[in-house]
Amino acid sequence: MVAVSWAGFAAGIAILLLTATSVFGTLVVPRATAPRLSVLITGVVHRSFLLFTDRVDDYLARDRIEALNGPALLIGLLVAWVGLVFLGYALLFWPFVGSFGSALQITGSSMFTLGFTTPRGTAPVALAFLCAMSGLVIVALQIAYLPTLYAAFNRRETLVTMLAFLGGVPAWGPEVLIRHELIDNKERLGWFYERWTEWAADVSESHTTYPQLLYFRSPKALRSWVIGLLAVMDAAALHLSLSPITAPASARPLLRMGYVALRDLAGTLGIAVDPDPDPADPIQLSRTEFDDAVERLRAVGWKLERYQDDAWKHFHGWRVNYEAAAYGLALRLDAPPALWSGPRRKGRNEVIIPARPSHRVPLEGEKEKLLQSGAKRRAARRAAEHALHAHHDEATETPGS
Repeated sequence: MVAVSWAGFAAGIAILLLTATSVFGTLVVPRATAPRLSVLITGVVHRSFLLFTDRVDDYLARDRIEALNGPALLIGLLVAWVGLVFLGYALLFWPFVGSFGSALQITGSSMFTLGFTTPRGTAPVALAFLCAMSGLVIVALQIAYLPTLYAAFNRRETLVTMLAFLGGVPAWGPEVLIRHELIDNKERLGWFYERWTEWAADVSESHTTYPQLLYFRSPKALRSWVIGLLAVMDAAALHLSLSPITAPASARPLLRMGYVALRDLAGTLGIAVDPDPDPADPIQLSRTEFDDAVERLRAVGWKLERYQDDAWKHFHGWRVNYEAAAYGLALRLDAPPALWSGPRRKGRNEVIIPARPSHRVPLEGEKEKLLQSGAKRRAARRAAEHALHAHHDEATETPGS
């Protein structure tokens, strides 16, 4: 029995070292470390949610369930760390207290600072202090971790929210260009691409350092950071392909930063993508879908500066750099089924087309007519009120007055 308890002591040391590596690699080290224990816990929590969501066909219903995935992951990490530390210290106490039951009791009293059981001996007392400190450190680090996590989440969602009225919900690349054309705002696309280049760099840094953020969904069901970035990159690729002369210079840095970010984030989730695809490699988006988007752009007045066949070759060469990574992320995270965003689990072929608000343009002289009509209505209303008051005065006038 003594040999077994000392074997447990050695196992306890290994468990504590494994847990410490996971805690500090996840919460403290400011780089993408991907501790194995954290990856294992993340996978278990995510697959647990898939057991429920794979049975739900309606996307909005799935989104309501998956919105709990990110918070559940944080709680799962905390519970796993605390549980493993508890087990590890119980194994360390075992050889000194004689029975594993007593070791569990002393560990609980020490770790949660209850103090109802006092160990005897130098080694057990030292272990009790270390056990209490370990529990406090884990909880304190997790609490300090939350503001950093949610600050990065809020930065991510700012541009995603802005894209809701500039690119549709869910976002779609051609819709970004169409809406800018409709509101005569094409000159602002350069600034728009610059903002998203900075955004992609920020998300790449924060979400590879804190991969739990990947599982936090947007506050609105049909918004998604994956779909948002894909849509903006498609818009930039279309812009460069169709109108290379007038396309802003900032479109190219966006595409470069965008596909580097998508590849890094896909690698964080273990999604394999070609790091250096050939421009002639096949893509899943079809030529028919591209031609349909071009016709939609033509219909709103977008001016093409390149023949459509040549434009397709250039667009294909851009999209091959990021399509596989974007589709892999959208599939893994069950992003909204937007246009041009790839397949979903269980062979679902649902696609949600972004609804565009009615585009109303005042006709020549329409404003003056509306003002005149409003003035006439107001004058008629005042005349009616005056007549009503006069009638009321006559009705209440006393006889002989």
